[in-house]
Amino acid sequence: MIRFLGIALLFFFVAGCHQAGLQSGGKADDPMVRVSTTKGDILVVLHEGKAPLSTANFLSYARSGFYNGTVFHRVMEDFMVQAGGYDPRLNRKPRRAPIKNEATNRLKNLRGTLAFARAQGIDSATSEFFINLNDNAHLDYKNPTASGYGYAVFGRVVEGMDVVDAIGSVPTEVRDGMENVPVDPIIILSVSVVEE
Repeated sequence: MIRFLGIALLFFFVAGCHQAGLQSGGKADDPMVRVSTTKGDILVVLHEGKAPLSTANFLSYARSGFYNGTVFHRVMEDFMVQAGGYDPRLNRKPRRAPIKNEATNRLKNLRGTLAFARAQGIDSATSEFFINLNDNAHLDYKNPTASGYGYAVFGRVVEGMDVVDAIGSVPTEVRDGMENVPVDPIIILSVSVVEE
């Protein structure tokens, strides 16, 4: 009986690790970045194996210093926090060309995952990203239409989700025609690649 229970527990452990590997892209050497904010640090693993274009895009913006000094400009409690496009005065930063939407990679918009924000067009994501505060299945790929294509997940928070939750609970207001803007700016100080 004890041996049977041990085998059963081992099976569930291995199955759980397999599922986690599928969600994470399944690569042990996926790059990690540290997002340092005025609320604290957030450590993120990028799913290069499942989202190579999105990962390369994010790393390119990060390495160029583009994200430094940008703010979390859209905060919706129990939904998501969005950043990566505006300075503290809500001036939009110039961005590069949009990238192909990788939402068909089967990564889900689960709590703690990062995805690229986009406009109406399927392949319209540039620099802005969001972190899911809850499991948001309605943001996942469903069909090839503009409304059903979803948002491409390319990373997940591995440390600092308490910081993300703190950002997600700040008071917001309407400012300069934008809704859900934090009353007190939450600034990204830097986004740096964590070297092995």
